[in-house]
Amino acid sequence: MSALTLLVTKIPHFVKYSIRCSSGFGGLLRDKSYVDGKWVGAKSGATFEVINPSNNKPIGSVPDFGVEDATAAIEVAHSAFQKWKSTTAKERSLILRSWFNKIMENQEDLAKLLTAEMGKPLAEARGEIVYGAGFVEWFSEEARRIYGDTIPSPASNKRLVTIKQPVGVAGMITPWNFPNAMITRKASAAIAAGCSVVIKPSEDTPYSALALCELGSQAGIPPGVLNIITSSREKTPSVGKLLCEHPLVSKISFTGSTAVGKILLKQSAASVKRVSMELGGNAAFIVFDSANVDAAVAGAMASKFRCSGQTCVCSNRILVQEGIHDRFTDTFKNAVAKLKVGDGFEDGVTQGPLINSSAVEKVESHVCDAVSKGAVVVTGGKRLGDKTNFFQPTILTGVKQDMVCAKEETFGPLAPIMKFKTEDEAVAIANSTSSGLAGYFFSGDTSQIWRIAERLQVGMVGINEGILSSVEAPFGGVKESGIGREGSKYGIDEYLQIKYLCFGGI
Repeated sequence: MSALTLLVTKIPHFVKYSIRCSSGFGGLLRDKSYVDGKWVGAKSGATFEVINPSNNKPIGSVPDFGVEDATAAIEVAHSAFQKWKSTTAKERSLILRSWFNKIMENQEDLAKLLTAEMGKPLAEARGEIVYGAGFVEWFSEEARRIYGDTIPSPASNKRLVTIKQPVGVAGMITPWNFPNAMITRKASAAIAAGCSVVIKPSEDTPYSALALCELGSQAGIPPGVLNIITSSREKTPSVGKLLCEHPLVSKISFTGSTAVGKILLKQSAASVKRVSMELGGNAAFIVFDSANVDAAVAGAMASKFRCSGQTCVCSNRILVQEGIHDRFTDTFKNAVAKLKVGDGFEDGVTQGPLINSSAVEKVESHVCDAVSKGAVVVTGGKRLGDKTNFFQPTILTGVKQDMVCAKEETFGPLAPIMKFKTEDEAVAIANSTSSGLAGYFFSGDTSQIWRIAERLQVGMVGINEGILSSVEAPFGGVKESGIGREGSKYGIDEYLQIKYLCFGGI
């Protein structure tokens, strides 16, 4: 079983559902935004095209919302919140559970739609749909576990209590690399808490978000509670600024680059909004001499080449101790040679396209910079064709810290290998970045495992494991990789505020 096949099979599978298959997208391809339970266009009539990255051909077009359109959506969400916040936890739980069921029943069509607009292989897309649905299921259950506290009072005539209440309208800006799961991870937590949401999905992948709205409507999510506004790359900055500054929006949740996250933080500061930021990473993947080489290679394959290297928790720097370096590199090279690059709908493909030409050019520039400074291309290193978005899975050796690929997040199928001598050296290299999202290491030394796990300056650590994302576990980083946590029992707290009640005269 290949590492990429293992990746798909390791995603948890729930009870079996009847899956409605079709040659298209099962009626889930929507070409309008979703506001107040209605499919609407931009008031100006403007639209923009959505491009299939595998062939650079348009799939269709969606409305190009501007500030006026987005303002109307915020007002709708605020109005809907006044009623939604008063629903019972059980009511919200049942609706979310119905949404989960609808997603699972339409898994195949959702996966096809995801592959068409984002490019990842269909098997991987199916895995994302299951993963994304898991958040809806999880938060349908967490809705009924929003607990307050009773606090021992210092005075006999007082009683002290805390309750939790929804923050209000949540504005969300989501990325293109997980166009289904990033919607569900955020929206289901907010809806479970009693919030209404306005989501601005990536302009590259709006169809997955709109399909989720269709299924949410079928599941009984009331009008105005779940709203999707689509905007072009040109209008996204102004719409994002509106979400951050509008007084009716109480919470901002963003997944994307650190640079954009800093802009949104500044814009949200004026109104002192609650924010969640899941930002960029620069994950180190460390292989110590005591590691099982085959296990480490399998972990590196899953961590590095999932989604063609386009995830924030992908291994960006592979650090291998000198005693095991050559054996690891040879085994890794053989594993990479088995990867198949192509259209995500083709049988056997494990590596789809990068999202656009700019992404390809970034990988090319990182490879060229490294080679010019002495790195060696072990395999790959080139774009496939002059104008395509496909790039060969690439391994570099002899990588040094002054190379761009060691300092910046590549977000592509480039695996730079750095040789190190000591444990302290590896930790120093791993922690030498301003990012702190995820880190990985493989070791057979129990004492070392505890030391490294505690010393890595990241929010999540994979220990002898290359895949760490889980619905049940908190996802988030430290340093410049973000604020807050998503998923897990902690995820719903991002959309709740604590209120203290003091009862006197008892």
